Amino acid sequence: MTPALPAGLQVLERGWLSANNILAFDGDTATLIDSGYVTHAAQTVALVGEALAGRRLERLINTHAHSDHIGGNAALQAAFGCDVVVPAGLHATIADWDEAALLLSPLGQQAARFQHDRTLAAGDQFAMAGLNWQALAVPGHDMEALAYYNPERRLLISGDALWENGFGVVFPELLGEADGLAATRATLEMLARLPIDLVIPGHGAPFATVDRALTLAFSRLDAFAANIERLAWHAIKVVVAFAVMERQPLPAADFDDFVRALPFAIDLNQRYLGLADDELLRRLHDDFRRSGALRIDAGVMTAR
Repeated sequence: MTPALPAGLQVLERGWLSANNILAFDGDTATLIDSGYVTHAAQTVALVGEALAGRRLERLINTHAHSDHIGGNAALQAAFGCDVVVPAGLHATIADWDEAALLLSPLGQQAARFQHDRTLAAGDQFAMAGLNWQALAVPGHDMEALAYYNPERRLLISGDALWENGFGVVFPELLGEADGLAATRATLEMLARLPIDLVIPGHGAPFATVDRALTLAFSRLDAFAANIERLAWHAIKVVVAFAVMERQPLPAADFDDFVRALPFAIDLNQRYLGLADDELLRRLHDDFRRSGALRIDAGVMTAR
């Protein structure tokens, strides 16, 4: 049985394109963890407003700065006047609004620019939902990412460092910015040493099968480390599917040109796979058709 959330926590489980929103209540004030994708910002504001039920949103804290976690920051700040708190290592990137470092321009994604008020660093502690939380460095998917851990209730807010079925794409490894696979392994090993009864992930429902999730994550990591081309192909599929979801419905006849216009997918193919243009597109068509991730009805492509 999945342990119940503490009374002061509420998870707004979102579907792609948005990350989950986690609300923590303290009397007449509240804190929100992560804000979803920018095209869902109005929906996020409405969902959060309903959940607040008259309470004041005091803070918005991000786990990391990918588009599906920060896209609602500006709208929530405008709607509720909340402070925005980001991981300390992202201070300059966000202040300068470096769209390449934020992976917006390379992945063909978007976000509304915002100004943050404070930062959190690994080792910092803060109160939320009547509990004390520790900020943990969880590099790998994002080298500056933080997770938030409460030792008393053995709760982990993991962002994209650990999901029930794996973890987020290890972008730093593929971009040649850092040894992302080694960082991911160190993160998983650190999490495996923690007593955790419940994980609230960035995507998907909260789960208590922590040992199983870690076993699956290590297995995936080993597979990627043994075959970097496998990681590159996985990343290409994820980025293409995300882009289709954002722009759907997409005329099926436009799909090939749509992929060619995604710099990240084309660059990864050139650097890791070396597929001819038509072969890359054929493999994408075949893979998506087998998985059912994309479907075509009456000449229109949509994503699930």
